[in-house]
Amino acid sequence: QVQLVESGGGLVQAGGSLRVSCAASGRTFIVYGTGWFRQAPGKEREFVATISRSGSSTLYADAVKGRFTISRDNAKNTVYLQMNSLKPEDTAVYYCAAASSWSRVPKEYGYWGQGTQVTVSS
Repeated sequence: QVQLVESGGGLVQAGGSLRVSCAASGRTFIVYGTGWFRQAPGKEREFVATISRSGSSTLYADAVKGRFTISRDNAKNTVYLQMNSLKPEDTAVYYCAAASSWSRVPKEYGYWGQGTQVTVSS
């Protein structure tokens, strides 16, 4: 099993920045890709970004490309999502997820955190 715990969400004004973190524990050696997804009220969960185990490969959704940066610190088993130039449409619950593969598809991720709320006010 892999346990994931997100932190760092909150309320920020449009144009501001926020960093969310995802701390992993357990059988982390089985994880290849660690991703961030988000879900706004009444909408489906959507892919935001993912990073490979080494950190050498990343993928971003078009909606966040150039504004968000995913990174990791393997010594701390932690993945970060730095969010800049935030927009009200970025408001959602942000979830960290881990997979043994490399994917943008939520169902490919077998381990999920509890989520952290990010609210961007206009």
